[in-house]
Amino acid sequence: MSSIVFNTFRRCCLYRFRTQLLQRPFFVSHDFCIPQPAAGFAHRKAKDAFAHLEAAHSPDHFGTLSPQVDEPETPDEGDVREEEFLQNIPTRASKLSVRQYADMIKDHLKNNRIREALDVVEVRMKQDRVKPVNYHFNLLIGGCARVGYSKKAFQLYNKLKQHGLKVTGGTYTSLFNACANSPFLADGLKRANGLRELMIEKGYEPNESNYNAMIKAYGRCGDLKTAFQLADEMVARRLSVGTDTFNFLLQACISDREYGFRHALLVWHRMHRMRINPDRYSFNLLLRCVRDCQLGDLETTEQVIEQILSQSIAAGQQQQQPLLKAPDEESTTTLVANADSSELTDRLNYEGVPDLLSANPHLGSLVKLGEVRKAEDRLLLLGGTSNVLGEMKRCNVEPDIRTMTELLDVIPPTYAAEKHLLTTIKQLKLGCDIDFFNILIKKRSMRFDYEGAREVLYMIEAANLEPDIVTYGVLALGCTTQEEARSLLKMMEQADVRMNIQILGAMLRQGCAKHNFRYITEVLNIVKRERLKPNEPFLRHLEQFGKVCEKRDRDYDAKPGKRGRDEFKAEYNRYRMQLDAWREQMGLHGLALDQALGIVRDHPWEQFNQPQPDGFEAVKNPKLRHARKKQHSIRRVDVEAIGEGEDKEKEEGVVRLVSDGQAVEKQ
Repeated sequence: MSSIVFNTFRRCCLYRFRTQLLQRPFFVSHDFCIPQPAAGFAHRKAKDAFAHLEAAHSPDHFGTLSPQVDEPETPDEGDVREEEFLQNIPTRASKLSVRQYADMIKDHLKNNRIREALDVVEVRMKQDRVKPVNYHFNLLIGGCARVGYSKKAFQLYNKLKQHGLKVTGGTYTSLFNACANSPFLADGLKRANGLRELMIEKGYEPNESNYNAMIKAYGRCGDLKTAFQLADEMVARRLSVGTDTFNFLLQACISDREYGFRHALLVWHRMHRMRINPDRYSFNLLLRCVRDCQLGDLETTEQVIEQILSQSIAAGQQQQQPLLKAPDEESTTTLVANADSSELTDRLNYEGVPDLLSANPHLGSLVKLGEVRKAEDRLLLLGGTSNVLGEMKRCNVEPDIRTMTELLDVIPPTYAAEKHLLTTIKQLKLGCDIDFFNILIKKRSMRFDYEGAREVLYMIEAANLEPDIVTYGVLALGCTTQEEARSLLKMMEQADVRMNIQILGAMLRQGCAKHNFRYITEVLNIVKRERLKPNEPFLRHLEQFGKVCEKRDRDYDAKPGKRGRDEFKAEYNRYRMQLDAWREQMGLHGLALDQALGIVRDHPWEQFNQPQPDGFEAVKNPKLRHARKKQHSIRRVDVEAIGEGEDKEKEEGVVRLVSDGQAVEKQ
């Protein structure tokens, strides 16, 4: 019934339409007729009328929507990109060669412009409709690996595979380097494990470079066992194990702060047994182990030392052993039985300075390993500074200023030891850089010899060097009062050096140690005035100082009659009000320490997501900065004056320098 009604209605509409159409006037023009519109509707077009009627009464359309749809106010981004892609076809002249794109990437990476280097492949080559090759991807992966941008390095690796490009051995090496340099050790270790499993699944056999990169990655990420197992795997596969491999193992030892020194001794003497000569970098790494790493439990360390002595005696009779085989009683007993017992006894009872560095080690007159606690004690186990330099000479290795800087970090904190090292530098005719003097200032400041630390400024001047930002940072460690801090800030202003949060953090540390509320408040005001962002150590100093003050406040409340209570209460209340105002200004008001640290902590990869500002290429390039670092001889420094009349110099504040061969005194 409904269909009959619908068809009847449709026929009526068509009849009315035909009737109206026939009643309208026509004019004839040759072969076709065009309906003449009425005078009142001349502005309407016949095409629009037909389109409207066909859309309104067509059985193929449903509903009563208008056929005229307005254009959207904001065009779709995808449509715009598609239109641009279709219209902006690059010319052949605008496209570059594979080598030219690679040169662009290398130029950006050379100046540490990671974001711009990535844009060459991700933006420029897309616009030029040029497909990147694996050489481009390998360059970018290597660049990201050097700065520890492991996440992006593995993303590029996945893109390389998606493009169907060949994965080379260099790609794997760069990826493991990215894991080694990652600021997140757990993430780096996880990625290294996944990559190693993938290589095993694909049946890829690593080469020497791959093994070295894997040892570096696992060692720096704290998995020493796997690092040493990989070294043993290289030996089993008869691959070349050279100085670089052992240097990476020494880096692995440095990552273990509790047992690293013990592992370093095992690695060092394994080099002796394999007749591999250490280089300058090996000695520098060993000295870093001396500075940062402990012996571990004494019982096992004694077994390790006895094992080293036994193996050096019976080196020709011993079979090749794993690098990280833990010494047990049975193995040690076997070694002692194979070795000459009388010679082993002589080395254990040797009189003189211990020497665990050379190929023929001995313990000297060492009484007890339990006394070895500090870095200078561990250096003494190696025979001291003279023996380290003598061993370098026997290995035909020339020390550099980096070696002397590492030695400066581990020698005893006395004027006599510093004078001996400066004399050695003078005799070796080494060029001194500002880093050496910065460590010297820090070493003296840490033993509270602030006057001696300031005297190093005259040494810097005599060596024709200029203080850098680190120099002012270590000098700030000696600013115990507001006056000293103001003097240092004025010195920085005169030298046109802008202060940073690290320098103010060192001053804050001194203010907290001295319980000087006014000093701390002044530092906080400087941070607010200079619009500096507080870092993690800065906030931790404030948090720790707040806990100390709260405890002291409770003690005064428990003993109202205690001397100094009123003065402390007044200063403490004023300080808390100013601290609250400062926290509110910094946007840290009412936040716990963990929450505040989450706000101020910078993500290490954030810098690679923003383009580098122009004009800073020479400064931001680490290699170029290192190449331009000034190194001058310290022959102008009167070494003989250091340490002589120490008490007298402290009283008079005299520093002796040599200028043009004549002694000059500076008050």
